[in-house]
Amino acid sequence: MNYNQNKKLMQITPNTLVIGIDIAKDKHVARAQDDRGVEFGKRLIFENRIHGFQSLLDWAERHKKQNKKNYILFGVEPTGHYWLNLAYFLKAKGYDIVVVNPMHVKKSKELDDNSPTKNDTKDAKVIAQLIKDGRYSVPNLLDGIYAELREGVKLRDQLTQQLMITEGRIQNNIQRYFPEFFDVFKDWEGKAALCTLKLFPFPSQITNLTPEEVLAKWKPHVQRGVGIKRATKLVEKAQKSIGMKVGIQFAEQEMQCLLEQYTLYKNQIEKLDQEIELLVNQIPGAEEMMNIQGLGTITVALFFAEVGDITKYSHPQQLVNLAGLSLREHSSGKFKGQTRISKRGRSRLRRALYLAIRPLVAHNATFKTLHHYYTNRPERPLKKQQSLIALCCKLLRVLFVIGNKQCEFDGSKLLQGLPQVDALQVA
Repeated sequence: MNYNQNKKLMQITPNTLVIGIDIAKDKHVARAQDDRGVEFGKRLIFENRIHGFQSLLDWAERHKKQNKKNYILFGVEPTGHYWLNLAYFLKAKGYDIVVVNPMHVKKSKELDDNSPTKNDTKDAKVIAQLIKDGRYSVPNLLDGIYAELREGVKLRDQLTQQLMITEGRIQNNIQRYFPEFFDVFKDWEGKAALCTLKLFPFPSQITNLTPEEVLAKWKPHVQRGVGIKRATKLVEKAQKSIGMKVGIQFAEQEMQCLLEQYTLYKNQIEKLDQEIELLVNQIPGAEEMMNIQGLGTITVALFFAEVGDITKYSHPQQLVNLAGLSLREHSSGKFKGQTRISKRGRSRLRRALYLAIRPLVAHNATFKTLHHYYTNRPERPLKKQQSLIALCCKLLRVLFVIGNKQCEFDGSKLLQGLPQVDALQVA
């Protein structure tokens, strides 16, 4: 991964043909220029199909020959997912492709004509100019096991989101028709509670039953945690319920549909987790990462799904930048504003790191000690939230080393150099 500005500029030589492509859903626009910004020929409009991609290559090779260039560099503005097909096509054909930041395109499009006009032809030229100036980055086009992991993690996020929506709808139904249900069962996802929702979810279906009949209906499905005392309480609450008594027919149908969806999503996530774990175990260094106390398999899988092959990175700061955890400063003259994280990166990776660092601080002795030091050091102590962000960056560096060296996690190395280490470890 090349993030050095000077190296990027050196890659654009007088022998380079720069092609900027504005991506759309159905048709793309390409424009070509040299390292000085001199444009060649007219624009090319090509379809998002194989014949369109081939016409782009023919057009590019023709300009390359006519203008005596020996290297073609394609660049795109990553618009949604529409650019991925073209990117993988060019990569398979042996061409280099880079991406420019959409925000850079938006802010620099007025430099030439001093006009906020926006169209595909103008954007393609702006993209080519940004590439010529070295303002681009190399996309992380995953393949093999890493591409499988990214799709698997994305599917898991979608299923988890649907599961949360379904859980909310189930609770909505309960609170409308039987709010006293939560007086009997603290957790509606427990075995006895789920059994009740499947057999008789509404008070009108329970009031005609005796506690003994309720218990008899429970027993074939639930062996423990139910008794005559809970059955009696359920009947009493049903008799005094303030729940709605209208629309019962389709409300019951809604509850049964929601419970079926809930079971389906739970089973699909459980099966998917098993498949993801099998994939993760094949990656060098993954087992050592999962051996870190407090770090789960799904977190490691999401890390590799977002980062890809760790050996393609030369420095852990690249991972910090990728996660959007690099610091940004806002100051001018004597004014010094707050320093915050940039959030310019993969939000899914940043979220996974934050959710992972909290149990690490709670259960891992090394990270717990570091958190204690950061928040209680004599000079410039951090707030708790700031400490967690700093530890996210520390975790990225740990994963970078383990991924490259396939070594076991050694917490003592992280604590080296800290003042009063022995006292901190005791604390």
